[in-house]
Amino acid sequence: MARDQKAKAKAEQAKGKIKETTGRAVGNERMKVEGRAEKAKGDARQAKEKTKDIFRG
Repeated sequence: MARDQKAKAKAEQAKGKIKETTGRAVGNERMKVEGRAEKAKGDARQAKEKTKDIFRG
């Protein structure tokens, strides 16, 4: 289960980064902001999983 969550976090981070970069390249501010938000969501999920690992460990 934890691996699935870590994979989701990485996928969200990557998707957000791509969206942010694409938005920046085409000059679409909304896409850029959405990308940042998705990346932040992935970062938060990853931090949560790391915290769980610490307490399991």
